Amino acid sequence: MPASGPLRYGSPAAGPELPVLPELAAVAAAAAGRTHAEPPGGGPALLDAARGYFDRRGLPGGREQLIAAPGAALLLLALSAAVGGDVLLPRPCAAWWAPGARLLGHGTFHVPTPAECGGVPDPYALLETVRRVRAEGGDPRLVLLSVADDPTGTVPPPEVLHEAVEAAVGEGLHLLTDETWRDTLHDGPALLISPAEMAPGHVTSLVDLSGAYLPADWPVAVARVPDTASGAALRARTLDVLTALGAVVTAPVAAAAAYALGEPEEVTARVAAAARSHARVGAAAYRAVRAAGGVARPPQAGRHLYVDLEPLRSALAARGVADAVELEDYLTERLGTPVAGGHRFGDELGALRVRLATGALAGATDSERLESLASPAPLELPYVRRALSTLGSTLDALRAEEHADRADDAPGDRA
Repeated sequence: MPASGPLRYGSPAAGPELPVLPELAAVAAAAAGRTHAEPPGGGPALLDAARGYFDRRGLPGGREQLIAAPGAALLLLALSAAVGGDVLLPRPCAAWWAPGARLLGHGTFHVPTPAECGGVPDPYALLETVRRVRAEGGDPRLVLLSVADDPTGTVPPPEVLHEAVEAAVGEGLHLLTDETWRDTLHDGPALLISPAEMAPGHVTSLVDLSGAYLPADWPVAVARVPDTASGAALRARTLDVLTALGAVVTAPVAAAAAYALGEPEEVTARVAAAARSHARVGAAAYRAVRAAGGVARPPQAGRHLYVDLEPLRSALAARGVADAVELEDYLTERLGTPVAGGHRFGDELGALRVRLATGALAGATDSERLESLASPAPLELPYVRRALSTLGSTLDALRAEEHADRADDAPGDRA
């Protein structure tokens, strides 16, 4: 894999964010004068707020099941260290899932996803991967999955999720489910069920609040371990790792996180409005991709659309684009906004796949993004229309050239 700088294969750059809610800013400012630090794993107020959040989603439990850390990647690192062993991940998966395990020296093995969705490994492929890894001397212990997936924006059907959970539990694996985007479902029939409801003794749930609830640069995440002896041991080992790293949530962020987890009206209204806006923009982007011959699953949650441009390979090759790195650069330049190549999400480098961020299509300034958020018809706003038009015209030009190439390659009529 060619090197292109130290950050080339790290997490993609964050997309444009909405302005901070005034109420959150006020809570954080009021806590800025606190002189005592949050303990590793989170203080009582933050953990009690997290307990209420999970309880309202059908996952009741006590404070002793909860852990908070300054960011999802750091919390996942601590949990992975506590579980130990090799890690199984769906392909593609969130960019921040694999680096921590690799940093710890754990093996990471990607498993194909089913045709219906991303976010979960195909159960049969999972079983085969586990058996192969063990036969080769590996020690698989942890499976990562997502119920509202970044990067694909899909929600696994309950029966597909259940089969994957059942397969993992049958092999004695612990499951960690990323539920960061569970509260951002788009319009449509998607039904979200947590794996922790299906196998409560085998699943840890993780939520990154620096996404739907807090600004991206206010790092805090919470996790809920099973209410079992092994869950208590997992929490204790995770707290040991966080303590050793000095990984504590800062007081202002902890206060804001506790406030947001309480789900006051202004926070839930912002989350719901953002979900509606991203749903409309994401659906329009999906239509543009499909019209140009690209492949994608319709987005059902979150803020992303995962696109496969393999049908346009010849036209891209004519522009010097042969892999995901070059496709990322090409589309970033053409669209004027960061586009993340599939190589960042565990996909093959040669696959022509990218993740599009719908937020980048909904305005370039705070005022534009707020207007798009509040609009009942964001697709009618001029800057949204321009962004979608640029996406459509860029892909349509590739489609036209692809069709021309195929016509040139077709055998001519014979006399």
